Amino acid sequence: MSSVSKPLQVAVSAGIFKDGKILLVRRNRDPARGVYTFPGGRVEFGEALTEALVREVMEETGLTIEVVGLAGYREALPPKTGGGHYVILPFAARWVSGEVCLNDELDDAKWLVPGQIGNLPTTEGLKQVIASVARILEAQGT
Repeated sequence: MSSVSKPLQVAVSAGIFKDGKILLVRRNRDPARGVYTFPGGRVEFGEALTEALVREVMEETGLTIEVVGLAGYREALPPKTGGGHYVILPFAARWVSGEVCLNDELDDAKWLVPGQIGNLPTTEGLKQVIASVARILEAQGT
């Protein structure tokens, strides 16, 4: 019996800081429906990681950002994603311009002080990635 496997997907996300607050968005689609995370999405074939990130953030939120640096990585394995295997590369970013205007993939957005996320349902490891993003931006003088 042959098995059909789905290809590995590479995704990017942006920890965007503005005025000391970070942007969290709530996913409106499975498998992460109802969970807060960073805006982002899949890298298209032939697209540079930072190009994909800028595009995804613009598509999902309407914001223009400046990408500062890679803040780590996360993996989402098939049991949690409904069948796909994703490698997610979160980046530290600065807000440049625009007001949040969500597309249909998202249903809420919050600018929050990093230490005040409280009990919001978030993606696994998000608080650690936020801390990494904050360290990168602090090192850059932001």
